[in-house]
Amino acid sequence: MAKPMSSLKQDFDRDGYIAIRPLFDAAKMAEINREFDRYLIEALPKMKETEAFYEDKADRTSLKQMQNMQAYDEYFRVLLEAAEIHDLAEMALGEPVRAVNLEYFNKPAGIGKPTPPHQDGYYFHFNPPAAVTGWLALEPVDEENGCIHYVTGSHLAEGYRPHGRSEILGFSQGITDFGTAQDKANTAAFPGDAGTLLMHHSKTVHWAGANQSRTRARRALGFVYFGVSAKVDEVAKAAYQAKLQADLRAANKI
Repeated sequence: MAKPMSSLKQDFDRDGYIAIRPLFDAAKMAEINREFDRYLIEALPKMKETEAFYEDKADRTSLKQMQNMQAYDEYFRVLLEAAEIHDLAEMALGEPVRAVNLEYFNKPAGIGKPTPPHQDGYYFHFNPPAAVTGWLALEPVDEENGCIHYVTGSHLAEGYRPHGRSEILGFSQGITDFGTAQDKANTAAFPGDAGTLLMHHSKTVHWAGANQSRTRARRALGFVYFGVSAKVDEVAKAAYQAKLQADLRAANKI
C-alpha cells in the first residue's frame, strides 16, 4: 500500500528525500520508454549543443544528458506538469511549485562516469533554496550500473557545502570536502526497478557511482520544480552558464 502524503512529507522533511517503488506501473513505463525512443529520433536533432551532452562527442550512441526536454516535445511537457510528480513536489516543499526542467540522465554501459557528490541548489543561483528534483528510473538501477546515494538529513545544514570544478560533464561542480565520517555513516543507496521515483531537496547531498556494467545502461528522467518562494538571481545564473559553456567549448566537450 502506498504511503499517505502526510507520511511522505514527514520522511522528506526528516531525510531530505523520498522513494516511491514504483510510482508508475509497467504499462506506463513501457509507454514512457516508447515515447523516449521517439524523442531521440524527432526532437534530439533540434536541441542546442548546450542541451545535449555525450560521453564521447564523436559517438552519438554515448548520449549522457539532456536539458529542457519539455521545450521540444508535447508528450514530455505534459509529463513534467502531470499531477503524479507535480503534486509530490508541492507536498514536499509545502508550497505551490512551477515546473522548470525535464532532464535525461544516462550512464552508458561500460563508459558511464560517476556523478560527483553535489547539491542541486548550488547550480540554481536562487534564494530561498525551495526546489526539488524528481528522478525516475527508466530501467532497473543498482550499485553496478550507478544508483543514486543520498546523505540522509544533509539538507538541514546551514548553507551549501564547498563546491569546486569536477571535470565531469553535466555536473561541473562537486563537493570538495565530501567523505567525512558523518557522510559515510549517513549515506543510503537507492537501487530500484523501472518506475521507481526518488525526490530530493535542492540542498540534499547526493552522488552516484560509475556504470561498471558492460551491457546495461542507467537511464533516468529528472523533473525539476521550484517553489513559488524561490527567487533566481538571473545575472549570477547567466554569468555562471556563460563561463561554463566557454569552458566546455575550450575543452571540446560541446
